[in-house]
Amino acid sequence: SRGATSPRDFIRDVAATSFGMKITIKGTNLELSDSIYQYTYNKINELEKFVQNVGEESDIGQPPIECWVEVGMVTKGQRSGDIFRAEAQIKLPGASGIRAEAEEWDLHVAIDRVKDELQRQLKRYKNKRTAKQRRGARRAKNETRFSESL
Repeated sequence: SRGATSPRDFIRDVAATSFGMKITIKGTNLELSDSIYQYTYNKINELEKFVQNVGEESDIGQPPIECWVEVGMVTKGQRSGDIFRAEAQIKLPGASGIRAEAEEWDLHVAIDRVKDELQRQLKRYKNKRTAKQRRGARRAKNETRFSESL
């Protein structure tokens, strides 16, 4: 979760990518090394093709799509050993956003599972949006055809 940062939290902001998505990566109970940061950034950046043309630049110049990623080590619970957690949330225009999380024994596997779940949800969002646009266009075409026949 995105609460107050503690000395064990490491946050890196990334400038908006080519299509305008801002990515923020946070490490909790885990030092955010360059390799973990780069791996996480590359995986989330693969979602670029699913969010292109989703939103326009906002009035104040902020990117229309923001992504928050948190990776860390779970310290509580019944399980023993190192358990890694990855969580991501993407704020989309016109929607409350999408969210995914995973806990695994390997951090890379957790990040992969989160990316796959976000990808599935983004495809669903995009398909719903396309269907809604086509439905509106079809309705407009039928109304135009009906008004011409009168």
